[in-house]
Amino acid sequence: MEPRPPKLLLLLLTRLLYLWQCARGQSSYTIDNVGLTIQPSNTVVSGTPVTLRCQVSVSHDNIPHLTHTFLLTQDDILVHSSTTTEDSVLYELNPARAADSGSYECRVTVKGKSRASFSQKLDVTGLQTPILHLNKTRPYEGEEFTASCSAPEEKGSLIFRFYQRLRSGQSERLKQLAATGNSSETTLHLRVARDSLLYCDYEINLVSGARRSNQSNEIQVVVQALYISPTVNVLPSSDVYEGDVVEVVCKVVSELKNIEVFLTRDRRILKQASVSLVYRFTAQEGDYGELVCKAEWGNVQKETYLPITVKELFSKPTLTLEPMDLFEGDRFKLTCSVSVYVPEKINNESMIFSIYKDNVKLTNGETFISVAHPKKNGNYSCKVQAASHNHSFVKESQTVVVKAKVPVSVPKLSVLGGTLVLGKPFQLLCQSDSGTLPVVYTLNFLQQQPEQREISKPGERAIFNCTAIHKQADLSDIICHVNNSKQRPVVVGLGQQLLRATNIIEPVYAPILIMRPSAEDVSEGQDLTLICSVQRGTPPVTFTWYHTEREAALDSQSSNKLAGSHRINNVKGEHRGGYYCESTNPANETKRSQTVTIGVKLAGWKQGLIAVFCLLLVLAVILVIVFRKRLLQFKRRRTAELSVKSAGTKVERLSLTQAEVNEAANVTPGIMGKSVWSEHVSGSESDDQNSVTSPEKQEPRYTEVPPRPENPTIVLVEFGPETMNSEVRNSKQGVPEQPDGESVEYAQLNHDHGHHGDQGNHGDNRIKDEHTVKIDNSDDNNTADHEESAKDQTPDS
Repeated sequence: MEPRPPKLLLLLLTRLLYLWQCARGQSSYTIDNVGLTIQPSNTVVSGTPVTLRCQVSVSHDNIPHLTHTFLLTQDDILVHSSTTTEDSVLYELNPARAADSGSYECRVTVKGKSRASFSQKLDVTGLQTPILHLNKTRPYEGEEFTASCSAPEEKGSLIFRFYQRLRSGQSERLKQLAATGNSSETTLHLRVARDSLLYCDYEINLVSGARRSNQSNEIQVVVQALYISPTVNVLPSSDVYEGDVVEVVCKVVSELKNIEVFLTRDRRILKQASVSLVYRFTAQEGDYGELVCKAEWGNVQKETYLPITVKELFSKPTLTLEPMDLFEGDRFKLTCSVSVYVPEKINNESMIFSIYKDNVKLTNGETFISVAHPKKNGNYSCKVQAASHNHSFVKESQTVVVKAKVPVSVPKLSVLGGTLVLGKPFQLLCQSDSGTLPVVYTLNFLQQQPEQREISKPGERAIFNCTAIHKQADLSDIICHVNNSKQRPVVVGLGQQLLRATNIIEPVYAPILIMRPSAEDVSEGQDLTLICSVQRGTPPVTFTWYHTEREAALDSQSSNKLAGSHRINNVKGEHRGGYYCESTNPANETKRSQTVTIGVKLAGWKQGLIAVFCLLLVLAVILVIVFRKRLLQFKRRRTAELSVKSAGTKVERLSLTQAEVNEAANVTPGIMGKSVWSEHVSGSESDDQNSVTSPEKQEPRYTEVPPRPENPTIVLVEFGPETMNSEVRNSKQGVPEQPDGESVEYAQLNHDHGHHGDQGNHGDNRIKDEHTVKIDNSDDNNTADHEESAKDQTPDS
């Protein structure tokens, strides 16, 4: 007895735990499997009971009262649904029909989870044979009767068809109905009296395809002939004239009741009666046509046709106009006439003619004559009144519109735009101010083929494309012919009127550019005039001047003359270059002149200044040449003297002793008529001798010149580089050089001279220290002079 309380306590705790989990919504479950089965099999014969079973397997943590929702579909269409706590449901097809064929699927939903089974296909073979019913088997031809076809055991929407089989075995489909259910009813009527068999079948459309049933039972139908065709008669005869009284009798001979008779013409009912009728009328013009006598019994109709023609006693009058091509001012004639009449029924003399204008009587008679005028224009007609022995008739003709044409006026010629440019194509307008359309314009232009324009609509214009002309006189050769009737003469327009009414523009010729003064005589400071002129052209002419090295125009002028000018004041060097001009006029053809190039000369005072400068330059050059020539002659003379002396006496260079220097210092310089001391030759002379050695770089050397016996004088000669070179050359000619010890430096001479200056001082005749005489080589041309000088200076032996 002691172990019980623990078991009960454990059970109680488990239950409380389950309830607590349910309260918190933490119950767990899963759908293991969903299965679908079809019994007895997936393929059965129509009429066999079929059971579909859907079963589900769910695993859960002991959830009580778990519900399942089953959804059964056929070809994705819901056919059954159920919610239950059971794990399976059954769906019965008892019996199964062809409409039950298809693919089935079962889907189970448990709380928030869902799962579907595999699809199962059910095929129900065979269809029920349909049944045909008729409410009449012996109908009259055209009589309607009811037919029904049904398959009460089938499901779905069936399409029924009705057929007729003749005795020959040929079948004909009478009608096909829309799908409604497993039965259908319709009305049939057979128009031919004969025996035949009627039957029906049906068709069902499935997802897998359409299936057709066997044909139903056959029912024999005998169509009886219906003798209700009416008869129709016309009294007194079928030969009817207008004005005659006609009687039409329409009737039906039959034992049937409820027959109606109708008399119609042109779908208009003339009269209606039961079994038979009589219709009387007076024949009129237009009563011809076809009479229809129709008998109707139920939905069956029979018709009899009778054509009727009402002959005219006289024809409808005709109004004719002469001439047809009527112009204002022409005489015209209107004639009213009839072409057919029956003399035995109507008297020609009793026919009365009258002519009307705009429904107002003009005259009694068959003709009307007048002159065409705008007031005579209008709608004309005529009427004829005639009487027979028992009737009077009035007939009216059709309306004739009388509208007199307006003759074309003399055409006017004009150039489109009002301006004609010689040398360019243009458009010519030829137009008459008045004239009834259509109007034909013909243009004859120079030697070209004539060109035509036909104007048939208001607002149109005769415009001709003409080739270019080059002379105003060519306009006189233009002729325009106009006419609007072949029976009337042609009106002519001449081109001479164009000379007065047209603005004729002659393009400018190529301009000519002239310079004043001429291009060769332009000097600085002058005024230059550029004259641009054309030989021919219609003014105003626009002249424009250009410089070849400038983009913008220099000037532009518009003139009524054939020439224009542009002035350049105070010509400068910058104005030289090429110039050209362009000309244009209202013809809008720009012509360009040839380019004229000018070169600007210097001003006169500049030319004179340059001339003076050039003259001075020439004189300076001449003086330089003369001076250099004299200087060269002098140098040659001195060089020759030294050369002769050296060659004749073979004097050796000696060094000056201190005593000789002192002695020379006491001698009065200038005893030979010129100073013994000479300054250095100028830089130009030194350049001529190609010497660039400066005194500072090379000390001058001196040699002793033997004095003349009468008045011996010591001549100090400075030897520069050129003299040294000359000396070397002379020594090479046979004169031996003296030892270096025999020469006295220029610095020593200055020192000695300064030391003995007081002893040799004779007032102003002091010998200047740095003055020397430079002896250059000379040419052989002055050999004589040099010889004379040498004789004078020959020392004593």
